[in-house]
Amino acid sequence: MGDVVDKAISRKNAQQHGTPAPAYSSPDERAAQGRTLRDAVPRSSQAGWKTPEPRPDLVELLEASNEGRIASLIPVRFGRMAASPFAFYRGAAAVMAADLATTPTSGLRVQACGDAHLMNFGGFATPERNVIFDINDLDETLPAPFEWDLKRLAASVVIAAQHLELPYSDILRVTTDLAREYRERMLDYASMRALDVWYERIDLQKYEDRAGDPAVVERVRKRIAQRIETERRKTVPDHLYPKLVTEAGGHPRIKDEPPLIYHPTGDSVPGLESGYAEAIASYRESLAEHVRVLFDRFAFVDLAIKVVGVGSVGTMCAVGLFMASDNDPLFLQVKEAKASVLEAYAGKSLHANHGQRVIAGQRIMQSASDVFLGWCRGKNGRDFYLRQLRDMKMSVVIESLDTGMLRQYGRMCAHALARAHARSGDAAAIAGYMGSGQTFDDAITEFATEYSSQNKRDYREFIKAIREGRITAIMED
Repeated sequence: MGDVVDKAISRKNAQQHGTPAPAYSSPDERAAQGRTLRDAVPRSSQAGWKTPEPRPDLVELLEASNEGRIASLIPVRFGRMAASPFAFYRGAAAVMAADLATTPTSGLRVQACGDAHLMNFGGFATPERNVIFDINDLDETLPAPFEWDLKRLAASVVIAAQHLELPYSDILRVTTDLAREYRERMLDYASMRALDVWYERIDLQKYEDRAGDPAVVERVRKRIAQRIETERRKTVPDHLYPKLVTEAGGHPRIKDEPPLIYHPTGDSVPGLESGYAEAIASYRESLAEHVRVLFDRFAFVDLAIKVVGVGSVGTMCAVGLFMASDNDPLFLQVKEAKASVLEAYAGKSLHANHGQRVIAGQRIMQSASDVFLGWCRGKNGRDFYLRQLRDMKMSVVIESLDTGMLRQYGRMCAHALARAHARSGDAAAIAGYMGSGQTFDDAITEFATEYSSQNKRDYREFIKAIREGRITAIMED
């Protein structure tokens, strides 16, 4: 795959065996090496989408992705996916992973998100209590070709724009703009010092778009400011605690709201009788020493299953309540980590625990991560990772966007994705491969628009399978 990949492998082997690493290459040299990859994989080969023959059966792929999920929640998952083609796309990461594996790849690998659609980006608080914009869901993260993430993100913009019934000309413009933003940001990162790339954050309170429409940028800035102020007022003790907890009987207990929030039985979640002492101890060991000092102030009080998202529905997700004292709660989200949807096509994880895989990916890709990020393995053999629940987490409401707002939001996502990829990948080589013209932008746009048609066909097939009884779906109110 060229000198870039060979040098990266040599450097990794040198680090593992304690031998001197190869001499570094300049950004210009690495960019030139990236350009040579076009000979084997032209940028134009990234364009378009043609359904491979044979293609795995859609229903079989979806059923395979249900392996190990809570059986009673699978119909809820399918019901959420049935809401629209965009909702289906969100829950069908495994389907697109199989499709992306059939497309040409540059050979330039990064720590990939694995599920880089619009709804997996957003704002959240850093340990310093600043609010940044970044990728906020990395359940599928794994090293993989950089263009897989970009193609999934671009296709999600097209599908979201179609969901909003935007004109076709606007859809093309918004999607091309996203691809251009990614390419131009990567070019910027290619010339930056490594530490400057690593330290860069997208501060929501100070965000400026150099190519955005000033009127739209101002609207976005005002909306962000209002949202941040609203979230700052939603403190955990005053907002989240009374919303999720009842003190009936004199003891705090998470409220049951079946089928979406409920307390598990000892059979379904082993460890209940001991208060999950072994899992909590294992999680504690995964934390940095200074964070353990903070965590040790809290005592475990309660845990309940909590259904979240679309793609995660049916996995063992829960919320744990810990208390330091009265009016001093800590909520930890517990999420099951299964093998990444990319694993069958990009290679197995280096981590034995998939919770650790997710957290390693988060720490590589995010410019700041929750201090309580940790992992463990349950007595049932499932892997989990933990983080704070709703720590000023903000996500976009797609239905509230118009063309200008979607364009702005898409550019923000592309910026965040480029920054995340530049932290683990070779920004100069990636920028060299993409080039300075519009060839690569057009290729990604063409792929995204054609793949949106594939998503429509898959959605129709999915709805047909529900009607024919091949799939059971529960539609929520």
